[in-house]
Amino acid sequence: MRFVKYMILFLLLFTACKANKAATDTSGNVKKITAKKVIKKHYAVRFNKETVDAKFKANFNNGKIKQTINVQLRIKKDEVIWLKGTKFINIFKVKITPEKVSYYSPLEKKYFEGDFTLLKKVLGVEINFNQLQNLFLGQAMLNLKTIKPTLAVTNNSYVLTPKQQASLFNAFFSINSEHFKLTKQQITSNRKKQSLSINYPKYKLVNAVLFPEQINIKAQEEHKLTTVDFLLKSVIFNTPINTTFKIPSGYKPIIL
Repeated sequence: MRFVKYMILFLLLFTACKANKAATDTSGNVKKITAKKVIKKHYAVRFNKETVDAKFKANFNNGKIKQTINVQLRIKKDEVIWLKGTKFINIFKVKITPEKVSYYSPLEKKYFEGDFTLLKKVLGVEINFNQLQNLFLGQAMLNLKTIKPTLAVTNNSYVLTPKQQASLFNAFFSINSEHFKLTKQQITSNRKKQSLSINYPKYKLVNAVLFPEQINIKAQEEHKLTTVDFLLKSVIFNTPINTTFKIPSGYKPIIL
């Protein structure tokens, strides 16, 4: 059913910033610094604009369905995440606030309004508004200051892993040693054998802001792998954005 395909794509969307001086030495080796300093530098380059208006090409593949669509992303920082998927026609619209997730599909004439239980049910991990926002901005989805991580160096990146993993999930964060934005973050559910992995192979410098140019998402559940690859087409910051959202009359509610 079309609705299922596009609902999965929407959910996988869940499931930037001025670069600092390079953190590597003249020999090309990554400097030995503390985990505390890596965290401090990562937060120093966090996204500091008020709005985002971005367009992506999204490639979706779950082993059975392959689909390419255009996705428009609008963010009013800490307030609203608004998304629209199109392929010749509108496929879905989504509005996320810290309190609620709203979604509708013009193709299926169906809608959903509710809390973040929907995301937890599909992805198998707790995800809130701030974590979704950070995912799009190339920032850690968990608070690195509270997880007391160990530090390792792999492929010229600093890898932070909580000293004591949570009972429900494991996590790690790979941070670029030059600009201190994320190169990868992964959260794995211990109970449900599910994992959500987000890679950031490339960033684009736009008006002194580093913004993810590529976002590669992998959702693994048992023997099923779903991937969504985003390629940035354009992005602007600090401009007026329209995040209005109204579910059309006559649509049927989605019952989970």
